[in-house]
Amino acid sequence: MESSLKSLTGKTALITGGSRGIGRAAALSLAAQGCDVAVNYLNSEEDATSIVRAIEELGRRAYAFRADVSRQQEVESMVKKVQAELGTIDILVNNAGINPSRPFLELDASDWSRTIETNLTSAFLLSQAVIPAMRQQQWGRLVFISSVAAQTGGVVGPHYAASKAGMLGLMHSYANLLAKEGITSNAIAPALIETEMIRKNKNIRPDLIPVGRFGHAEEVADAIAFIASNGYITGQTLNLNGGWYMS
Repeated sequence: MESSLKSLTGKTALITGGSRGIGRAAALSLAAQGCDVAVNYLNSEEDATSIVRAIEELGRRAYAFRADVSRQQEVESMVKKVQAELGTIDILVNNAGINPSRPFLELDASDWSRTIETNLTSAFLLSQAVIPAMRQQQWGRLVFISSVAAQTGGVVGPHYAASKAGMLGLMHSYANLLAKEGITSNAIAPALIETEMIRKNKNIRPDLIPVGRFGHAEEVADAIAFIASNGYITGQTLNLNGGWYMS
């Protein structure tokens, strides 16, 4: 029987927040599967340049694009540049995110707005920008990197949990609207992946996870590549959390 997993060779992926952590691992994983990769970054130009070189060593094309993905004009400009350099964006990984950490009663409207704009609004703006070309070719993959915080409240705070829960609603809506057009929309909800974001938060410990360790960015990247390779999975949240939240 023929495998349901389709080759990604020749596809183009855009990964937001792609210079470090989960984004970097996803860029390498998709490149290994045959994708050309657009790496979005905001501040880490050196890291973005480094991952571009690593992808090129795998024999794929790669470019780094600086943009604040919470700003519509910058998103639209970046998408046009990616399309000019690499062609239609076939796979969008909405990974950019922040988690301002402070006692929850000290959070203010600025913390809320910045978190919602970076984590959630960006996913909406990017998806809206890439979907028209996906519809034209009747093929596309939208992947939203949410969090266990969307399901349990997490340990960061209500601003972060709300932004990640919003991503699940956004994902469900696109899955429903686009299911008949060859475009899938799915989310991954990781918990405590060992990235710089996690290491900086002293309140986050590996003993919070039933399996007793932090997850690895490469484990999330493998799940992204799997979702992108499967055309029958849509509207789903893959819980990659070491047993923290079971469904």
